[in-house]
Amino acid sequence: MITVCEKGKCTGCMECIDICPKGAIQVVDSMIEYNAIIDLEKCINCNACHKACQNNHELMLVKPICWNQGWAADENIREESSSGGLATAIERAFIRNGGVVCSCTFHSGRFEFDFAETEGEVGKFLGSKYVKSNPGGIYKKVLERLKDGEKILFVGLPCQVAAAKHYTKNHHNLYTIDLICHGTPSPKILEKFLDDYDIKLVDIERIKFRVKNSFKLEQNGKQFAVPTVTDNYLMTFLNSTSYTENCYQCNYAQLGRAGDITLGDSWGSELEKKIQDKGVSLILCQSEKGKKLIEQSDLVLKDVELKRAIEHNHQLQHPAQKPQQREAFFRELNKGCKFKNAVRKCYPERYLKDTVKTLLHKAKYVRGGAKQLLNNYWYEYNWIIEITKWKLASYNFATNGLVLHNLKFVRLKYQI
Repeated sequence: MITVCEKGKCTGCMECIDICPKGAIQVVDSMIEYNAIIDLEKCINCNACHKACQNNHELMLVKPICWNQGWAADENIREESSSGGLATAIERAFIRNGGVVCSCTFHSGRFEFDFAETEGEVGKFLGSKYVKSNPGGIYKKVLERLKDGEKILFVGLPCQVAAAKHYTKNHHNLYTIDLICHGTPSPKILEKFLDDYDIKLVDIERIKFRVKNSFKLEQNGKQFAVPTVTDNYLMTFLNSTSYTENCYQCNYAQLGRAGDITLGDSWGSELEKKIQDKGVSLILCQSEKGKKLIEQSDLVLKDVELKRAIEHNHQLQHPAQKPQQREAFFRELNKGCKFKNAVRKCYPERYLKDTVKTLLHKAKYVRGGAKQLLNNYWYEYNWIIEITKWKLASYNFATNGLVLHNLKFVRLKYQI
């Protein structure tokens, strides 16, 4: 197997696919890592893919020249956004000023890039997407539109922004926003999670990964976990278990940035809590193009201490650290294990706490009380008893008070 860059380091930016004149590159997703593989029968040894790959040349990264925290002045934009709505506000202003926006959208089960030519179309880009997207083919389209005289605002992860700038030779009409990225899982991870619920990604019309500070996966308006629990997909995302291999050695996890502007959450903000609850974004500006984007947009900007912002966004200092459970987690998934069982095996204490919280929450709402609860969740309940080694065989499990007492005992014993 001949790869464009060192095995396991491929970011999945897909620039090599767009630049290959013979279609000889295929990016293979093994779930644990991406690799850009060269078809030697098609290859003409032009070396274009190797030259394009960001792992094979020095990155052009620039440190911020100014920084703020803030939100969209339009309260509707702010309310609909995952954070402060700065991306949407900047995108809309860019279109009002005659430009076209290119960013990631979800459609027909795929996370791919598309263009927005009207302010209304910007809505399809709304929301954080905690999964790897596929920008394959988009760089060619961006370059074609730039050559036609259009102004393009490209919004993506740092590796995707770097690829767009490299492919277009940082065209004077190309404006870029990179998003602070903590790491991304393969879409196959999301599919594995959905398999637990007999749901296919292609059947989902709307998907959300968070609302403000609440990180919960939601499909077609329905969440996968009770309000007191984070679902297993986002749990493994937030603790850095599910990322592809390259993310743990990310070259963009530093203060030097790929885009004209960098956007993320203003974690560690010292603004009032009621302001933070509405969503506050962090914005770093690296260029005159970035300043222009900010000046023409309707934003509310506040001062922020850069040192504090860096301390609370570790991706501005270093890549995510690989958990020791990651190898076992992927091993279980590759064996065909259900997603929840892989989580249970690798994170038993966390799984225990979440199961107890779920059962206690459902006990309040399940018609028929604890007896019906046990009928529906007998496996989970017995697993709790087994893992805590608390023998209750001589008791009547169907007694409402005792079931709830047992669960509350476990909650107190394990500080759940």
